[in-house]
Amino acid sequence: MWKEEASCLTWLDAQPPGSVLYVNFGSITMMRRDQVIEFWEGLTGSKNRFLWVIRPGSVCSGEMADDVQMPEELVEGVEKGNLKVLVGWVPQEAVLGHEAVGGFLTHSGWNSTLESIVAGVPMICWPFFADQQVNSRFVSEVLKLGLDMKDVCDRRVVARMVERKEEFRRKAVEMARMAKESVEEGGSSYRNLELLIEDIKLMSSSQVQELGEIGN
Repeated sequence: MWKEEASCLTWLDAQPPGSVLYVNFGSITMMRRDQVIEFWEGLTGSKNRFLWVIRPGSVCSGEMADDVQMPEELVEGVEKGNLKVLVGWVPQEAVLGHEAVGGFLTHSGWNSTLESIVAGVPMICWPFFADQQVNSRFVSEVLKLGLDMKDVCDRRVVARMVERKEEFRRKAVEMARMAKESVEEGGSSYRNLELLIEDIKLMSSSQVQELGEIGN
């Protein structure tokens, strides 16, 4: 468990609505230095405001990366102009729910995917392993809430995808509305949870009755 740095919320308060791309590759993903540089060049080249949260220890040397010089902003974390790089961890739900955030560059973990859907934020997906490839393709091809970068790590691709995120804003907002309605009383998720609770109660009552019969 990492301590959450809430200072980024103050920075977000000063940004225009929907102008910031939030970048976070989760709690497990490891990146090579050369991959980090490609994302850095793509993000800065896109001219889009961004908040990049880098988990401590998430960058390794990797092959063909020994001669790559990390930008000072990524080593120390910095806030300047239209970008903020934070080495640490943040309250992600609060960040995604902030009105200044208009996109999410993510590893496509299921928790991050759900949080982005509920917040109504379009996604650019760079999946790492396990279910993340499936989640990324689902976001892109089924839900139509963003773009699937697959395992491509190229500054030109990053910049193009950042520029395209606005294509998915309206669909993301509509999906967020549907997600919130589903957990309200009478919604589909609300009803399904009620049914699950009733099934568990019935199973428990049945087991108690069986144990009573055995005791007699």
